[in-house]
Amino acid sequence: MDSRDTDATASARRSRRTLWLILAVCAAPIVASYAAYYFWQPSGHVNYGELIGPGPLPAAELTLPDGRAFRMSQLGGSWVLIAAGPAACDDACREKLVYMRQVRLAQGKESARVARVWLLTDRATPDPALAAEHPGIVIARGADEILKALPAPRSALEHIYVVDPLGNLMMRFPENPDPRKMLKDLARLLRHSKWK
Repeated sequence: MDSRDTDATASARRSRRTLWLILAVCAAPIVASYAAYYFWQPSGHVNYGELIGPGPLPAAELTLPDGRAFRMSQLGGSWVLIAAGPAACDDACREKLVYMRQVRLAQGKESARVARVWLLTDRATPDPALAAEHPGIVIARGADEILKALPAPRSALEHIYVVDPLGNLMMRFPENPDPRKMLKDLARLLRHSKWK
């Protein structure tokens, strides 16, 4: 066998190897995508709270306990945690208020970007001692129009809602929420938002 045949055979072998390498590189993403789809299926979302199609809350005029008028727009620029319920706050209501307070405080220096609102669903006055346990919370009544705008208004009292800095309702936490997961969701919202 002469050297030209040997060179041609070696060249053909290198060409085939290169071709197989190119095919492997092209096929790798397809094979990886099938493997990922069938053997590793991540959950569809990373948030704990249920996302709600964003929509503005009604511009209802609420009333503070001292009789002054209040509108949610006065909290513009803040992320707002909202809970609703009667003034005679039961254990579940108290737990929601504590979770809202603690989740806000856990944001550290970002906590100033979070406001809390307790919407009263009746004409009664909340216990002053309970209100004192939650400094900075806005307690307002006249929430009927806002409650009607919430998804599943009948169960609205069971959830904590999140309103974005533009006044859009965008998330609700489940009944009996896990405060650690709430904290992570809120931290993620604050980190990725540009609103101050």
